[in-house]
Amino acid sequence: MLHAKRWLFLIHRWVGVLLCAFFAMWFLSGMVMMYVGYPKLTQAERLAHLPPLHSATPGPERLLEPAQALQRAGISGPLSDLRLAMASGGRAVYLVAPATQGRAAAPRARKLPATTVIDATTGAVLQRVDTQHAVASASAFAQGAQTAIQHLGTVDEDAFTHSRALDVHRPLHRLHLGDPAGTIVYISGKTGEVVRDATLKERAWNYAGAWIHWLYPFRGNVFNDYWTEIVNWLSIAGIVLTVTGTVVGVMRWRFAGHYKTGSRTPYRSFMMRWHHVFGLVFALITFTWIFSGLMSMNPWKIFDSGAAPLRTEAMNGGPLVLPAQAASVQALLSAAPPDTRELRWVRAVGHTVVLALSPTGAPVLLGATTAQPHTFAPGAVQQAAALLLPYPVAHTDMLRNYDLYFYDRAPHTMTGAGDKPLPVLRVVFDDPDATWVHVDPHTGAVLGRTDSHRRTSRWLFALLHSWDWLPLLERRPLWDSVLILLSLGGTVMSVTGVVIGWRRLGIKLRQPRPAVGR
Repeated sequence: MLHAKRWLFLIHRWVGVLLCAFFAMWFLSGMVMMYVGYPKLTQAERLAHLPPLHSATPGPERLLEPAQALQRAGISGPLSDLRLAMASGGRAVYLVAPATQGRAAAPRARKLPATTVIDATTGAVLQRVDTQHAVASASAFAQGAQTAIQHLGTVDEDAFTHSRALDVHRPLHRLHLGDPAGTIVYISGKTGEVVRDATLKERAWNYAGAWIHWLYPFRGNVFNDYWTEIVNWLSIAGIVLTVTGTVVGVMRWRFAGHYKTGSRTPYRSFMMRWHHVFGLVFALITFTWIFSGLMSMNPWKIFDSGAAPLRTEAMNGGPLVLPAQAASVQALLSAAPPDTRELRWVRAVGHTVVLALSPTGAPVLLGATTAQPHTFAPGAVQQAAALLLPYPVAHTDMLRNYDLYFYDRAPHTMTGAGDKPLPVLRVVFDDPDATWVHVDPHTGAVLGRTDSHRRTSRWLFALLHSWDWLPLLERRPLWDSVLILLSLGGTVMSVTGVVIGWRRLGIKLRQPRPAVGR
């Protein structure tokens, strides 16, 4: 028993020497992340920085029709995406993603990239994004502001572009806008679009926030392939440290009576005493945050259900194919709001429609052949959504308020900036994975899918780690106060542990080594 107790103390002591600095860093950086997130370009920001489509040319009639642009680019067949915006090089372009990787019909057949960029006035296909093109994109993003744009070269990946969503755009052009905010923008090396922006404030605070919190110093270098395992095993070691510390703390605390000093803790030194007290008070929240941080990594794919993908083509009545009698771009722009930044052709609920997207408000739905406002027939979206899986629908609900599984967060947060409109249709399937699908009844777009595995992840990660609990989120600054108080308590516990560990390590290093016999 005494041998086991000694090992318990030793494990906590030396794992603490290694990890208490990480604990302090996680608590402090977590507070920063409450207000400054990892740089991202949200949909609203992207649209806000695009020039209005009405200014694309002196007369909208000079724009090529989508069918003409596709023909000149040698693209035929069904599409997965088709957009018109002033999104590349400061010019109006069509951005086209074929449903399958096809080949151009021209004699010089070539394999098309994931997204093909076609000049909307000439039909020329963008072959490469050079410095001049990147500067033009950055200038359009700045929206005519008098800035001294500086091209900083290209990067494959840096401290603010680790997101895997950017893989299809690498290499990235990096440009400084020269604006008062010190904004750096990243331009896709494939499409010429601005795909990320980061102000000086975001970049500076991220070194004390998300960049260090997510252990991104181990990304983009020789440790990159091991980053996931590093985070996983540090989290597991942190759990061991928390559990052993809690057991040791309880064992050393006098719940009945006092030590000779009159205190319930045996430790006389300031650091040891406060580490003991704060360790016991904040043990549960520390364990919760370390454990939920591990769950955020989906360790060893424990939250992957292996469920089959949704049958979106069945729901939408096939892939996107332009109608033979398509409404002209001029007619669509005339029917769209004046601040429309992008037209997007989509196949939804058995109809080909055009979304007129602006920086604020819901997209305006227009018929692809009529250019008139389009609405789906009552019950059509619900009926079409039932085709997403080959299982019966248990029930459907129209949510008019957020709940534990469908809710919105601030744009800077890790789960924020997504499309979470209300009302939303929730379709609950009677399948082995207990699948729920959220569908926008206005556009017919599938907004998200969750099953029993992902709902478990929501509880073990988002709820426990970020406290994404509506009664708190809806009552700020109560949410802020609770998390800051708990984080400060954990910081005191961790910093006292760092000091204790540093002193213990110093004592060990200063101890004379026994002479080695010759």
